[in-house]
Amino acid sequence: MASTNRYSFETSWGTSRQGDATRFRLWAPSAGQIELAVDAETGPDFVTMDKVGGGWWEVTSDRVAVGGGYGFRINGDQVVPDPAARAQMGDVHSLSRLVEPTDYQWSSSDWRGRPWEEAVFYELHTGAFTPDGTFEAIIEKLDYLKELGITAIELMPVAQFAGRRGWGYDGVLLYCPHEVYGGAEGLKRLVDAAHQRGLMVFLDVVYNHFGPDGNYIGAYAPEFFHEEIHTPWGAAIAYDETPVRQFMIDNALFWLEEYQIDGLRLDAIDSIKDTTDTPLVKELAATVRERFPDRHVHLTTEDDRNITWHVERGEAGEPRLISGEWNDDFHHCAHVIATHEAEGYYADYGRHSVEQMAKCLATGFVYQGEYSGHRERNVGEPSGHLPPTAFVNFIQNHDQIGNRAFGDRLTDLGSRRTVECLQAILLLSPQIPLMFMGEEFGDPDPFCFFTDFHGELGDLVREGRRAEFGKFSAFRDEEARKLIPDPNAETTFRDSRLDWSIKDRPTYRRRLELTRRLLATRQRVIVPLLSGIEPHSGKWTASQDSRAFVVSWKLGSGQILHLFANLDDEPWAIPEGVAKADLTCGDLVHAYPRGADEELQGGVLPGPSVVFRLDTQRLIAGPSA
Repeated sequence: MASTNRYSFETSWGTSRQGDATRFRLWAPSAGQIELAVDAETGPDFVTMDKVGGGWWEVTSDRVAVGGGYGFRINGDQVVPDPAARAQMGDVHSLSRLVEPTDYQWSSSDWRGRPWEEAVFYELHTGAFTPDGTFEAIIEKLDYLKELGITAIELMPVAQFAGRRGWGYDGVLLYCPHEVYGGAEGLKRLVDAAHQRGLMVFLDVVYNHFGPDGNYIGAYAPEFFHEEIHTPWGAAIAYDETPVRQFMIDNALFWLEEYQIDGLRLDAIDSIKDTTDTPLVKELAATVRERFPDRHVHLTTEDDRNITWHVERGEAGEPRLISGEWNDDFHHCAHVIATHEAEGYYADYGRHSVEQMAKCLATGFVYQGEYSGHRERNVGEPSGHLPPTAFVNFIQNHDQIGNRAFGDRLTDLGSRRTVECLQAILLLSPQIPLMFMGEEFGDPDPFCFFTDFHGELGDLVREGRRAEFGKFSAFRDEEARKLIPDPNAETTFRDSRLDWSIKDRPTYRRRLELTRRLLATRQRVIVPLLSGIEPHSGKWTASQDSRAFVVSWKLGSGQILHLFANLDDEPWAIPEGVAKADLTCGDLVHAYPRGADEELQGGVLPGPSVVFRLDTQRLIAGPSA
């Protein structure tokens, strides 16, 4: 670190500036010769690198100027980019570009982040969020997001991937911000601008696989992968090799330190096939906790297993490792309630979605060891001892929209009133909420899966995508599957860009104002009560003959937050076990639609409707599960 506002992280792979020279380093244990390739007018010049032990090759040279191109020649033949490059001269197949990390001077060097309990996530795709599709264009929307009540923007992966457009989960140069988005300089300006406005920035990172185009590591370090262990994307990454493990841990620290990122979302950690005794996620998270004691730095995870060891809390209620787990169970319940769909993984939520949502809100996961018919096994672990803030809830995200055949949003699938009830539940419950770009104004336009692959790979991706839907009744016919948008078509990407013009139309302006009110209420009423929540804080009860439930949480202050929800079209008579005094206890936090609270006090909850009340005395829902 050169000064208090110039940041650089010393990586074990790649480049390290040494005065006017640079150390270049590559792990290639099976290679017989590695040379530094130096960009020149007539083609690359080559500098011999030394094998220094442990499979590492290294050279310190002043032959590459800052801004100049370089790469590595393998065994006198193929020239490849630096897998830890901070920038590229062109695409993923070009030479890498040498960067001086401390050239950027930060304006927000006194920023220390925000407490986890204040997080309200806004997930966005850099290329599709604005017409320009750049980091710079996001900056122009930051004031809007702050005024909305967002506290954390979460970027879908930005590490360099093949082509100009894609979701980012096929990244191959994990230290290099995508040049099309604005590269290293653009991302730093975005983070700096966000911090100046009090906004956190989270980054989605992928440590379970590399993309299929532009990953050259196997050509010089086949030891980086376990060919005998398979993932949905091919050979597993060999995390029992120390340099491989350090490549990924360094990557996490790199984003958090050199880019001053506030937190990371670790994608699909259930697909990280780690054969060691200490899971990568455990070591990575512990290292992050130790390295940044003076900053609010947070980690979140996606994991299909419903496990809890990584989100356990310490004696003071603080996260030991991971701050929050993306809770797919909550989404699946909400989606089934709004749409009545019951195919695929929704089959596990089709019959008891309302009861499951109540359980999920009160105790964490729906599946806490129960048998899942869709997965044909028992799933999960007990989670009621965890505070609600150990879970990140959402009713939409990139996966749950984009992995539908036509990228349908919930706004276009469910009734307006039901979706707005679910929105209130999401934003006022004590879990950490996440919204997907455009959700705040009820954007009905699709967000599709899109890529930029060509030739045989493009054909495989397109046909593989369509084949995935063959098990669904609507797409069993081959002709029907041909209607599914081609991921590689530029029109599929253009159709997925956010349409900002519609938010000013009356219907969408009304939803936007509702979102603002809900988030203002959350920050004013809910957030101050979220720290210090004790284990087993949630209680719930659900109707056996109606789509209605009651949830109560004992918050850190000792106050009780009550949620009354009726997601049926018919009114719900409150059970006799809930006394009239319970319905009027405390203060009204929110009622939707207007007048629902007055009817509740009379013992009936109209449908669909939601009422939140805050009490200092009583838990009125049933026992926790």
